[in-house]
Amino acid sequence: MSQERLSDSVAPTSWADRVRSSLSLLAREIAKFGVVGMSAFVIDVGLFNLLMFAGGEGPLNDKPLTAKVISVVAATTFAYFGNRFWTFRHRGRTHMGREYILFFALNGVAMLIALSCLWFSHYALGLDSALADNISANIVGLVLGTLFRFWSYRKWVFPALPDDAADRELAERDAVTPI
Repeated sequence: MSQERLSDSVAPTSWADRVRSSLSLLAREIAKFGVVGMSAFVIDVGLFNLLMFAGGEGPLNDKPLTAKVISVVAATTFAYFGNRFWTFRHRGRTHMGREYILFFALNGVAMLIALSCLWFSHYALGLDSALADNISANIVGLVLGTLFRFWSYRKWVFPALPDDAADRELAERDAVTPI
């Protein structure tokens, strides 16, 4: 093997190029995660408010925690498929059943974060208006839960491919695919 070919196979790109490529891939993942998340947010908040306040007093008006669980399960189902087939399509794959169960388990943790915020505001502080319930569950709880979800999905549900070259190849493929 010639010296030129050997150096190309050992270091095809500079350290700065690898960092730039990794940051670019991360930015695309964050953008796609945001689109899927915003769509899931609309489902979550819309269904929560429908169950709590439709027609003045919704069917679960006196059960805000139950309403939140139902809205989160619906939004989570949508988010799983959006993230699996769009946001993290280039990352490692395991059995779909394993991913689905793990995705829901991690969303259960994120839901507990949102429920804790809602419980604290609604029951501990006595802030039980529609505005207070929405701020605690759908702003504070959602922001904290979203940070946890993005990190945990990347780490456990859709792990990075072990082969660096495959990561770069898929990142390049995603670079030509619009968000």
